[in-house]
Amino acid sequence: MSAASVLFDAPGPRARVRNRIATIVAILVAAAVVGVVGYQLAERGQLTAEQWTPFLNPNVWKTYLLPGLRGTLIAAGISIVLAVVLGVVLGVGRLSPWRVVRWPCAVIVEFFRAIPVLIMMIFAWQLYSVFNLLPSRYSILAGVITGLTLYNGAVIAEIVRTGVNNLPSGQSEAAYAVGMRWGQTMWSVQLPQAFTSMLPVLVSQMVVVLKDTALGYQISYLEVVRQGTLVGAAFQNYIPSLIVVAVLMIALNFALSAFATWVERRMRRSRRGPAPVSTEAVVQDGAPTAKVV
Repeated sequence: MSAASVLFDAPGPRARVRNRIATIVAILVAAAVVGVVGYQLAERGQLTAEQWTPFLNPNVWKTYLLPGLRGTLIAAGISIVLAVVLGVVLGVGRLSPWRVVRWPCAVIVEFFRAIPVLIMMIFAWQLYSVFNLLPSRYSILAGVITGLTLYNGAVIAEIVRTGVNNLPSGQSEAAYAVGMRWGQTMWSVQLPQAFTSMLPVLVSQMVVVLKDTALGYQISYLEVVRQGTLVGAAFQNYIPSLIVVAVLMIALNFALSAFATWVERRMRRSRRGPAPVSTEAVVQDGAPTAKVV
């Protein structure tokens, strides 16, 4: 007897036939749509070999794509670090037992979660420019980083709060029982355990940060999507240019996910620690040794 459980009733013979028919129809419709789109693009000359030849020119990469890729990585890298720090601080603040800390953190989180990222980018950029808070060459980058940090920091704060709340209550109760204060319990017991379970969601939010750097196009920030459209305008090959940009972004996202998976495995392995040693002694060659279980 199978012990597997499902979230829905197992389909019967007729339902399985209907599912197969629906799957075949969906595949045929999708193939037809792809074929029509491909035909239209081929009719307009967007899929010819000549449209792809600019990407074989090193100057195109040096002038357009690599500077855009560098701008995307700089904005995303700084924003991810700042957003994680801000999110942890606000998330822990929302869990604080003191209202004077908890309420302001809750207001900040809800406020910045409600504002679109692009509006925050534009507002921050104008603020830095009008009041000359930063040199002009850094004001656009600072506007992009500010918008991404505030929005994603607010989202990460909710992730942190949810991750800590989902821990078994016995974790904090045991810490309080040995005399640890709330701050010690949060930073030494709860957050390290919650972080491992939160990591997949945090990686998803980091991918969002990476993709949202493309919004910097609206304030003339030099990033890879903007540079890809410039290549399309220069060589009249918009579709190949966007395909190349999409491949670059997919590669970055896969690299970020792979790095996060590696970090998660190392964290889980380090938390397991060395194998336990039993108190039973085993005599080998006349010398007592500990038995590893």
